[in-house]
Amino acid sequence: MAGEDLEDYTIIKEGEAEILMNVKNQVFYNKTQVNNRDLSIAVLRTFVSKRKEEHEAKLSKRTKSADKASGKDAPEPAVEEESNGSALDNEKSNVECEVHKEISQVEPCSISEEPMKSAEGNHRGELKPPKVLEALSASGLRSLRYACEVEGIGKVVALDNDKASVEACQKNIKFNGSVAISKVESHLADARVYMLTHPKEFDMVDLDPYGSPSVFLDSAVQSVVDGGMLMCTATDMAVLCGGNGEVCYSKYGSYPLRGKYCHEMALRILLASIESHANRYKRYIVPILSVQMNFYVRVFVRVYTSASAMKNTPLKLSYVYQCIGCDSYHLQPIGRTVSKDSSVRYLPGFGPAVPQECSDCGKKYNMGGPIWSAPIHDQEWVTSILKSVKSMKDRYPAYDRISAVLTTISEELPDVPLFLSLHNLCATLKCTSPSAVIFRSAVINAGYRISGTHVNPLGLKSDAPMDVIWDIMRCWVKNHPVKAQAPDLPGSVILAKEPVLQANFARAVASLSKAQAKKVARFLPNPERHWGPKLRAGRQITSKHISLLGPEAVNEHLNHENSEEPKAKRSKTDDISDPTSSS
Repeated sequence: MAGEDLEDYTIIKEGEAEILMNVKNQVFYNKTQVNNRDLSIAVLRTFVSKRKEEHEAKLSKRTKSADKASGKDAPEPAVEEESNGSALDNEKSNVECEVHKEISQVEPCSISEEPMKSAEGNHRGELKPPKVLEALSASGLRSLRYACEVEGIGKVVALDNDKASVEACQKNIKFNGSVAISKVESHLADARVYMLTHPKEFDMVDLDPYGSPSVFLDSAVQSVVDGGMLMCTATDMAVLCGGNGEVCYSKYGSYPLRGKYCHEMALRILLASIESHANRYKRYIVPILSVQMNFYVRVFVRVYTSASAMKNTPLKLSYVYQCIGCDSYHLQPIGRTVSKDSSVRYLPGFGPAVPQECSDCGKKYNMGGPIWSAPIHDQEWVTSILKSVKSMKDRYPAYDRISAVLTTISEELPDVPLFLSLHNLCATLKCTSPSAVIFRSAVINAGYRISGTHVNPLGLKSDAPMDVIWDIMRCWVKNHPVKAQAPDLPGSVILAKEPVLQANFARAVASLSKAQAKKVARFLPNPERHWGPKLRAGRQITSKHISLLGPEAVNEHLNHENSEEPKAKRSKTDDISDPTSSS
């Protein structure tokens, strides 16, 4: 029987974990998510080491304060918590990028109080190994890789509400030996109920659903300890990128726009939604890394509790006005602050950010959002993660892809939401396109910053206002004339105005990033055809899935089914038609 069972399974090895996969697609396994799993392991490794550093810093601070209090015992944990909370509250009154960076360095000091409390019962100041929850585990491959590959990891809890998945996960835990058996446990449970009944228990919660994570967010933000990490994937990109704006609003509370930057907007909508759920419980998030890759978006955020720091949320959110005629977009912050003496007042944002008609081309605006308009990465973390990945490249099956993505992210402007497309600008004006280096040089020579974006190889992030961008393009068109167009077209209206700024197209030193100058690969092609999400578990494979799985995979499956079916039918008909055959 065991031999028959093994014939129905394929052994899949990824990293240091192996799983048994049923050929009948009973449990969902996605080969393309190797990038996602590798990146998560890289972030988790950095989180474990940073968590340890933050804990040691906190202990040394506690020791110093104990030394100062001469003749007295060390302060109680409750007092320490209170002082940390007030320090955090004072340091969170800002919006700008520089101050945001400063916060992200200070905030981690509010490292998980839960392990601290539980640890102090045994050995004062002991830090327990981080506890991980994978809310939707399927085959359990991700949980097994966390347990086997991340040093210092504690317990990994793998959940699924599908009985076949839990059975497969338990089988895979045993298949991977003693380390997996000692660290990973699998449960049949509804992830939402489990997370709600285990508040502030997990140092890291991983949400990677097939589709939208929206129904899991409310319980997920409650189950993470203070200073813990929430990793969240959304694969419903058609919804997040504006294909069904009303559906996106119902799921995420934000209206998407179909600009070239739609994939970055998807990231920012997801972050705004997580922040909204966290705020209901006096919590807020600090994004560490936000990635758009392949067919999904993935965000890594830390969750903190502070009623006063939570008041800064409106400063981090904005509405987006996108001109329907040209590539111009503008942000409208939801809130603002006014400081008087030592007090800070929170007020509604000034508006409107734009007139009724676009000042560049005269067309109307579409309005989308709200989106997260604060930084979506912590550059210090990105540098640490990239350094860690490069130091152990042999341990990442998708090293090339994740190192390329992290390299590009490390060069992004952190404080510039969304981006422009050079090709879109030229399409509006119907002109030939300058090279990216020439355009970047013109922006730099005008006194502004510019960078690429990991979301789009042709995207450009810049803090230059739209009138400066259009002036540069007007100067370009003067040197590279275009054919006469109808006067009411957006491009004609833009070109009819004389440029205020005289663009300088001389090659600027910073026009190429360090990675570009060293010719480091930053955007890699897919490793094979039909690279994307496979069928949901249990779906019947038919010929209509050729575009998704490829003709070979579909034909192989159909042939396998056809070869099994006649045997069963033949054995029945043989018994009926030829009763003498057994003699």
